[in-house]
Amino acid sequence: MTNFKHLLLAAALVTPGAFTAATATAQVAGIAVGDPEAAVANSKAWATARTQIQTTYKAQLDQANTRRQAITTELQPLVAAYQKAAAAPGATEASLRTQAQAIQTREQTANAELQRLTAPASRAQAYAIEQISAKLPDAVNGAVRAKNVSLLLRPNSALFAQPTADITAAITAELDRLVPTVGITPPANWQPGQQGDAQGAAAPAAAAAAPAATTRAPTGR
Repeated sequence: MTNFKHLLLAAALVTPGAFTAATATAQVAGIAVGDPEAAVANSKAWATARTQIQTTYKAQLDQANTRRQAITTELQPLVAAYQKAAAAPGATEASLRTQAQAIQTREQTANAELQRLTAPASRAQAYAIEQISAKLPDAVNGAVRAKNVSLLLRPNSALFAQPTADITAAITAELDRLVPTVGITPPANWQPGQQGDAQGAAAPAAAAAAPAATTRAPTGR
């Protein structure tokens, strides 16, 4: 499965303020960093769910991969022709517009087709991630209490941090304790974001398939 971090960011995994947890004890507390996306990605529940999804939806994912390769092959000569036309003397945005629009239209159609093929797997992935995400604030709170942390930052918010200041693994350990397994079959009426509105609305991502067109043509000179 791909684009995991993107999916987690889109899912708004944490309750606002969860990563500036308050002091849990009267002891002198410290500052640490933690990566919530990595904590979920490294959890046992997600590893199991990912394997189950890849097995359960293998036929659809294989079909999507086959179609993606075919679409890429189809687009390559169109993109090559566009690039050749763009390099020709006197080429303008107006003269290239028809070719560019044809490529973009085909890309959009291809992406829509791949999204339909991967929709069941993407829905299952969103459901699994949302179940883990629901326990993430509790996992963070448990980790900061255990580590006596008064301020927890995301790694990209810290100018410098010693490796020992990273409690991501501790958060993962808490997740493994709180949510050892998750289901991959959402109820018929389930929609992303229903489980735990405080965690935000999780949007299904095309996690099983990258966008079809890997060689995009420029829209102008």
